Amino acid sequence: HPARSDLSSLRLLGSVGEPINPEAWMWYYKHVGGERCPIVDTFWQTETGGHMITPLPGATPLVPGSCTLPLPGIAAAIVDEAGIDVPNGSGGILVVKKPWPSMIRTIWGDPERFKKSYFPEELKGYYLAGDGAVRSADRGYFRITGRIDDVLNVSGHRMGTMEIESALVSKTDLVAEAAVVGRPDDLTGEAIVAFVVLKRSRPTGEEAKAIAKVLRDWVGKEIGPIAKPKDIRFGDNLPKTRSGKIMRRLLRSIAKGEAITQDTSTLENPAILDQLSENN
Repeated sequence: HPARSDLSSLRLLGSVGEPINPEAWMWYYKHVGGERCPIVDTFWQTETGGHMITPLPGATPLVPGSCTLPLPGIAAAIVDEAGIDVPNGSGGILVVKKPWPSMIRTIWGDPERFKKSYFPEELKGYYLAGDGAVRSADRGYFRITGRIDDVLNVSGHRMGTMEIESALVSKTDLVAEAAVVGRPDDLTGEAIVAFVVLKRSRPTGEEAKAIAKVLRDWVGKEIGPIAKPKDIRFGDNLPKTRSGKIMRRLLRSIAKGEAITQDTSTLENPAILDQLSENN
């Protein structure tokens, strides 16, 4: 698609909304930016009032999949569940330790909920972004790993859905896009369910089973056997909002075999829900 247009006037690229995996970053850099445009991969939220962690184009050395360093004055950190800083190279909970000018100030009519949700006592009153992250051991760069409620507990092993998704899309000859969620499992506590869009037509029957095995083995090689998805479902695309954000809450319902009762008015492609609900 990018090759159909003249992109020579582009000077700067941006990424917002979801953590960008390194494979997608490299595709963006090469095919859209022509290997000449810096990518400003940003971490921020509506609640933060603006960008918080981001490279400064032309000044910050870029690393695929990393939003690099906080802006000046932003005291971002990664802590454990007791609010204690974790060493670089270890994953944890993303927090901001000090106030900043554009931060959220309250929730209308419910100040107690505001304090409990955003400044929990167990995290020493730091601002809780709700995301997991890791800082690189060499540069101290931040990499967002996804929502902390998207962490799966499989047989006592805690894994972020983002790392499994990144492993799947790194199978570049097969996979175009992937989303991973958990569902309850009697044996392991939680089971990993992957929804995958291939770079070819959607497979069915025995062919789908064969490709699913290839992908499970690939994830096992990239991360470890415990990370292999128990279920892999193939679709023509994934349920997304019109701004391109994957609606994982709907995927969780599908994975559990539940009827979709949530609001789907912001969904761009509602027909995909029926396709993904089919057993592959």
